[in-house]
Amino acid sequence: MSYDIYFLSRRDGQSWEEVLDTMQDAAEDNAPIPAKSLEAWQRIVPQARTLLGDVDITAYEQESRDLSHSGTGIGLSFFGDEVSITVPYWHTGDAAAAVLGNVFALSAIVEKETGLSPYDPQMELPVADMAPQDSTALMSRITGDLRSRYGA
Repeated sequence: MSYDIYFLSRRDGQSWEEVLDTMQDAAEDNAPIPAKSLEAWQRIVPQARTLLGDVDITAYEQESRDLSHSGTGIGLSFFGDEVSITVPYWHTGDAAAAVLGNVFALSAIVEKETGLSPYDPQMELPVADMAPQDSTALMSRITGDLRSRYGA
């Protein structure tokens, strides 16, 4: 399980629910990453390294690119037309606030370089409309719940 941020292209007047439905329909395609997205990826990676430090990069043909940071579990994926950031439910309290701070900083980089809008499906809000303490509380609560059910 992970805390996710989706990057979406939203037209004026289009609801977030409509955008998410479109994204889910497109997820069934194994299309190559568009050239514009690959160019954005090349600009994002050095900025992500500056933000997070040492990251691992994986490329699968023309279909996907993945960036992962082992210390926090933060991952950035480009898969066809889909772009997302994930972080596992490992963190609580101040650690959750710190890791989500990095997630939201990375999402700002991705937004700037791709032109896509970051959306938080856990909070059901665009990232721009969120209060950081709400996402931290949610991550802490879910991590605590998972630990109580399955152990640390």
